[in-house]
Amino acid sequence: MAVIRTGARGIRCFMAGVAVTLAVTVSGSNAFADDSVNTGYFGGVAIMGYDTVAYFTDGKATKGSEKFSYEWLGTPWYFANAEHRDMFISEPIKYAPQYGGYCAGEVALGSVTVNTDPEAFKIIDGKLYLIYDKGSAESFAANAEVAVPKADANWPKVVANLRLDNYE
Repeated sequence: MAVIRTGARGIRCFMAGVAVTLAVTVSGSNAFADDSVNTGYFGGVAIMGYDTVAYFTDGKATKGSEKFSYEWLGTPWYFANAEHRDMFISEPIKYAPQYGGYCAGEVALGSVTVNTDPEAFKIIDGKLYLIYDKGSAESFAANAEVAVPKADANWPKVVANLRLDNYE
């Protein structure tokens, strides 16, 4: 059974994985090819209620409002304003975080952690990646040429394990 890594151990494991991982070529992968959306342990809302469009338009994490919500993939998404909501409605895959909003660093390791910090994010090649914490986000971005293809390759297995509830 896989274990959810958190804290310093997760960061060390991620860095060790990056150090020993060779670049993986993945063609045509879509890290949002299924309907898995991380809603955290208690929230029931994507990205803990943060506005996913604001990461792109404002370059920062911005809390959304239930007033400007939209349900996608069976999950409510909150936005800071109607314009952001409408932008998401027109192109949800463009704005949705990769790997359903699970920690991209953990997905690169073939595991998952539900805990992500909405303030710990990176936009790489026009895609949003949420990470466990800000330090891990910096490491992920610095090693993106290895970490992103590895996470893309691992995502289908991670999704299968999520569906089987194989993570503790």
